[in-house]
Amino acid sequence: MQVILLERVEKLGQMGQVVTVKPGYARNFLLPRKKAMRATRDNVAFFDKQKAQLEAINLKLRQEAEHVAKAMEGVQIVMIRQASEVGHLYGSVRTQDVSEGLTKAGYTVNRTQVYIATPVKTLGIHGVKIILHPEVSVIVSVVVAQSDEEAGVRIQAAADASAQETAA
Repeated sequence: MQVILLERVEKLGQMGQVVTVKPGYARNFLLPRKKAMRATRDNVAFFDKQKAQLEAINLKLRQEAEHVAKAMEGVQIVMIRQASEVGHLYGSVRTQDVSEGLTKAGYTVNRTQVYIATPVKTLGIHGVKIILHPEVSVIVSVVVAQSDEEAGVRIQAAADASAQETAA
């Protein structure tokens, strides 16, 4: 099935490209989320007319996302979880948990914007990618600890380690 991309889709293409995708991917992901439209003659003509306006909207949204990304740089959120003696969590930190933590920190982030590459199932400091716009993302530090005191110790140890790296 051929579709016209209405925004940049990672590993697929840029805005305005006509790409061939599997029908299920188009029906279940791209079309319902307004990331693409079917590539019919009428839709191609409509897109060509609206291209400048869509690019202007995309540019505005990207600039807003870059502004928020600069504000979010260096943000650390603390997650208090129960864990075994060796540091393995009873469960894991989910995208919803990170989203709620960022909301408490004063940032409006939907759980669909949070991307956790590897499951967070251990105590420590983990980097989580927040996708604010298809072209803008930021890494947020998630400190997973058993108590607030332990979280402070982990943050201080990470700060000391980064200070030693810059001094060396």
